[in-house]
Amino acid sequence: MKTLMLGNEAVARGLWEAGCSFASSYPGTPSTEITEAVAKYSEVYAEWAPNEKVATEAAFGACLAGHRSFCAMKHVGLNVAADPLFTIAYTGVNAGMIIAVADDAGMHSSQNEQDSRHYAKSSKVPMLEPSDSAEALEFTKLAYEISEKFDTAVLLKMCTRVSHSQSVVETGERVETVKEYAKNPQKYIMMPGNAKRRHPVVEERTAALTEFAENTEINRVFDGSDKSMGIITASTSFQYVKEVFGDRYPVLKLGMAWPMPVKKIRDFAASVDKVIVVEELDAFIEEHCRNIGVEVQGKSIFPCIDELSQNKVAEALGVKVHHGEALDEAIPARPPVMCAGCPHRGLFYTLAKNKLTVLGDIGCYTLGAVPPLAAIDTTICMGASVSGLHGFNKSGTGESEGKTVAVIGDSTFMHSGITGLVNIAYNDSNSTVIILDNSITGMTGHQQNPTTGYNLKGDPAAKINLEELCRAVGINRVRVVDPYNLAECETVIKEELSVNEPSVIISRRPCALLKYVKHNKPLVVDADKCRSCKMCMKIGCPAISMIGGKAKIDNTLCTGCGVCEQLCKFDALKAPEED
Repeated sequence: MKTLMLGNEAVARGLWEAGCSFASSYPGTPSTEITEAVAKYSEVYAEWAPNEKVATEAAFGACLAGHRSFCAMKHVGLNVAADPLFTIAYTGVNAGMIIAVADDAGMHSSQNEQDSRHYAKSSKVPMLEPSDSAEALEFTKLAYEISEKFDTAVLLKMCTRVSHSQSVVETGERVETVKEYAKNPQKYIMMPGNAKRRHPVVEERTAALTEFAENTEINRVFDGSDKSMGIITASTSFQYVKEVFGDRYPVLKLGMAWPMPVKKIRDFAASVDKVIVVEELDAFIEEHCRNIGVEVQGKSIFPCIDELSQNKVAEALGVKVHHGEALDEAIPARPPVMCAGCPHRGLFYTLAKNKLTVLGDIGCYTLGAVPPLAAIDTTICMGASVSGLHGFNKSGTGESEGKTVAVIGDSTFMHSGITGLVNIAYNDSNSTVIILDNSITGMTGHQQNPTTGYNLKGDPAAKINLEELCRAVGINRVRVVDPYNLAECETVIKEELSVNEPSVIISRRPCALLKYVKHNKPLVVDADKCRSCKMCMKIGCPAISMIGGKAKIDNTLCTGCGVCEQLCKFDALKAPEED
């Protein structure tokens, strides 16, 4: 049956059709929907893991037991999963195992633009790279065949445009495949003696996979009438090339990102006058071509920064570009901002007001760095705020301890903040960590996590008690505040910064967008009392604006949180009177 699917949904369908029975992931845009979609198939056990390393190790355990398994993450998540990945490359698998990684060229929702193809090469694990939803389904099924044929995990590389665009797929039926587990210490116990014997196996497998790459149909040549130029490309870049040139030039589309063929590329290059490589981010294909003696042009024409597009490809290769019709007026800028009623806003206002140095982390609360709050000094990676705070305070002579904090979300804390807090307790760091507990994983679209009490499918699950967890790792001072209460936030923050021992403050209030959260009635402005002081504007709430010199509240956005009301010295903002 033919149907329209997102690329991520197509991967999930491919998992189901291929007989996958175990999926473990950590949500990360643009990969999140794969696991959400596969969880809807009753034959597949699906879960959110605390982080990508745990998800990868769990998926390996499932494949070891004889069941086809899967885990997914975004590109920076593969950094976290790299430890097991490199050793699973040595052990191989039992049943098939797929690791999906979704790159985010253009950094739509990421802190860097890394190219995950390098992980395939350095870990010596094959990688497939679909260019649309149909291939996403097809390549997922093929990945299991490759995994079991060559005794290896397989990386499936998605990207934002393939993950989040729709195209037609043809669905099929599910097949069931289960293997027996057989104890094999020499294969699966990676002590040095065994690992030394496994490394040659990996190199032999890479050679066999290179031969496979020469003949597989997913590395395909599209003929063209004009042989003056040939194009080698992959993934979404292939779509841009075909849209710009159609069938004019020959195109070698590489569906297997690693290992790449040698003879096929050389033969293709010999059939055209010159070769252009069109790929996003790094010169991965280009460098491979040069390494095998094929002269190409690539990054001398195309940037290694940001996404490509039809227009960028056309402009770089001298084709007339149609830019469309321009509007008469400029579109108003819409900078990212925390939602109206966001529980983090009051806490960040308090931090900014007290001129504290704030080490930030990964989550929607990173928007606390945006003016007018501008309350965050650093954001590096998941968990880095807690570890960084320890180093920041320990490296000095104590002068920073009373004016520096770390902020980290509840899901991010479970992902990789705990170990940093253990370090603070163990090494007696006079540091204050603020856990922003909004009862959900907010940035990626409201996924459950170990602190919410529910699992991926919404069923009741063990709920981690953050207060008890912090005390269990050695933190004696643990306080809970309501971020809507500005006075309470300021009092507790000052108290914890004044003591000479580690402490944790839990800022607890559910995300304002959660369906079960009930809001108060929108506040109203008494124009006669408003003095146009703009104190209410200092929190950056999108529900508040200034019109005609007076504060104005948009009652379609306002949640009645009351934070702005606490800032107004003239009592101009207040809850509406009851009818």
